[in-house]
Amino acid sequence: MLLGRRLFSFDWFCFLLTITLSIMSLFFVYSTTHQAHAPYSLFFKKQLTGTIAGIGIYYGMSQLDARTLMRWGFFAYFCVMALLVFTIIKGTVGMGGQRWIDLFFFRVQTAELAKLFFPAFVAYYLYTGDTEATIRSSAMRFVPLLVLLGISFILIAKQPDLGTAIVVLSSGLITFWVAGLPTRFFVYGFCLLLGVAPLLWPLLKDYQKQRIFVFLGYGKSNKERYQIEQSIIAIGSGGIYGKGFMQGTQNRYKFLPESRTDCIFSVIAEELGFIGVIAVILLYIMLALYLFYRTGQVAFPYMQALAAGLIAHIMISAFINMAMVMGLLPMVGIPLPLISYGVSNVWITYASLGWLASIARQRAHRG
Repeated sequence: MLLGRRLFSFDWFCFLLTITLSIMSLFFVYSTTHQAHAPYSLFFKKQLTGTIAGIGIYYGMSQLDARTLMRWGFFAYFCVMALLVFTIIKGTVGMGGQRWIDLFFFRVQTAELAKLFFPAFVAYYLYTGDTEATIRSSAMRFVPLLVLLGISFILIAKQPDLGTAIVVLSSGLITFWVAGLPTRFFVYGFCLLLGVAPLLWPLLKDYQKQRIFVFLGYGKSNKERYQIEQSIIAIGSGGIYGKGFMQGTQNRYKFLPESRTDCIFSVIAEELGFIGVIAVILLYIMLALYLFYRTGQVAFPYMQALAAGLIAHIMISAFINMAMVMGLLPMVGIPLPLISYGVSNVWITYASLGWLASIARQRAHRG
């Protein structure tokens, strides 16, 4: 009887959208890593294993009480901060950054944990034991949170992982806004950022400056602009219907760098064409709208703030990834959620979606 009730109350629509994106991931990680002598690459096997484990994480998170998870998340974020510091000191170096901690059979990208737990830290800190009116009337209560968000941003950016740092910063600010931080703060903050932007330029690393120059149209096609130009070629050559699964020349002949991670959307565009691109975009839009609708019905304002932060990091990452491979934003190392290769990102995304499913179950209850 208990199992039957749980299956009946399980959010099958959200799970279906999630699994559809994950199936696309498996197909295109397979396509980008396939070799004649080893069709099932180690990357594909890891992604498959990570996805299966992710489904378990999703179900487990969805069945736990959202408020209990929020309390755990608050304390977990202290551990995340310690891990971010440890990563800078003793983390594993790879792909030009010191971003991982080795855990025997796999590596954990510690910055991914900040996406999951920072919204919980904010929600628990602001709302536990307080009324909505009290919270919304005191903007000063956000000051410690703003400081913590700034420290988190700096620690992640120093790995260096500016892309993930921007996602954590953006989703954190959205959490603050939903939690009641006045809109004027964001207006003043944006104006201040524009004013100090020239002073921040020297703080960027050379490769980060180079990416901005490339975005503005500078650089040589066979050097600095190679990745973005190959990405745009792959997207444009797909046409309406695409070249067919595993038939994309930019992918098949390895012209496209980072095809299984940052540029996997370009591979989808080349092999499935405009129709495939629209399908992927619609899946993300449907997922976002559905999650906002479900969690927007929750009676507790702190849960709405938590939900907004969890949704934000997924959708901001998806937007930035798709925009950057189309040349609409500078290239940064942000994976396409649920689709790009990367076990840490898959697990964090599944955990976030499972947590959102748990929050949505609260909408019929109060107290």
